[in-house]
Formats: sequence, structure tokens, C-alpha cells
Amino acid sequence: MLIIGIAGGSGSGKTTVVRKIIECLPEDSVTVISQDSYYKDKGYLSDEEKKKINFDHPNSIEFNLLIKHVNDLKNGKSIERPVYSYVTCARLEETVTVKPSKVIIVEGILVFTHPELLKLMGVKVFVDADSDNRLMRIINRDIQERGRNFKEVLDHYEEFVRPMYLQFIEPTKRYADLVVPQGGENKVAIDILVARIKEILNN
Repeated sequence: MLIIGIAGGSGSGKTTVVRKIIECLPEDSVTVISQDSYYKDKGYLSDEEKKKINFDHPNSIEFNLLIKHVNDLKNGKSIERPVYSYVTCARLEETVTVKPSKVIIVEGILVFTHPELLKLMGVKVFVDADSDNRLMRIINRDIQERGRNFKEVLDHYEEFVRPMYLQFIEPTKRYADLVVPQGGENKVAIDILVARIKEILNN
């Protein structure tokens, strides 16, 4: 089994990179675990308090559960992955059953910030993108998927996303075995990554 970590700033194109890796590998050979499923439940907060949640700080993630689930998959056990709603800032009651496979991808902005999780990864990839491009993707995503208006997105970016990227996320680039500029648009980097994955699996 190969565990791949994919990190990078919010809006950098991690999801596209993951999708393109999956498209290049045999069907049902990849299991994806997103850090976003492991945000701590904040559903009890008021609407005003929810607007102040810092989703880009490592303390916002329940890393103990995430690490346990990655280890369970590594040991051939299925897991019950949480389901998190950005709209309500709460975990839903239902879970999703996730089965182990030959390749486990752990993706998220903060997955390189925890030493124990980092040690589990056989290949580490940092998806890089210009800040302007990331901001445009964040604006589109947060308005369409997270119920924020334009001003709320910009305020949240200035207060949390940008400073947390500089403090916690960008420094983890040094842990990467491969840096992928321009995210999912970088076909050469993705081809190199897929070739390396296939080589490891074949050996």
C-alpha cells in the first residue's frame, strides 16, 4: 500500500490533481481521505461566531481521528469517515464507509503540518499556485458552496486564509518530494507523479 500526501494552499488545485491521478490509475485502486472531513464540530456556535472560525489553523482539525483512520486503512480495515458541512460548521450524523485500497491519498491544506501524519506518507506532493489564482478559486468556491457573499469571502481571506497560508502552509513545501506549480494544469508534473506511483506499486 502507498500513502500519498497532497498539500497546498486553499484554491491551489489539489482536488484537480487528485482527480487526474485517479484517472490515470486502475479503477478502484485509489482511496481518497480529505482533511476537510475532519474539521472539529462547531455547530453549536452562533451564526456570528461561525463567521469567525479559522479553518486554516492546524487546531481546527481533529488530527487524532484522521491519523487513526489512515492507520486503520493502512492495516486493511475499513473506516467510517465523518461528513462535515461548511454551511452549518457541524459534523453530520451520518458517516461514509471507506475501504482500503492499493493507494491512499490524504489531501488538504494542513496535512503536512502534523509530524505523525507526515511520517505515514510514502510520497508527499505540494500543489503550488499564484496567490491571485488561488483567491479567484476561493471566491468562486465559497460563494457557490459555502454560502458566503463576496465581502465575507474577502474578509475571511484577509483575516484567516492569507496569514495562515504564510504561517503554516507555505513552510511545509519543504517536506514535499514533488512540487506541482499551476496545480491540475501542469500535465508534465502529474505525468511524472503518476509514473512514480506506478513504479512503486509494481515493485
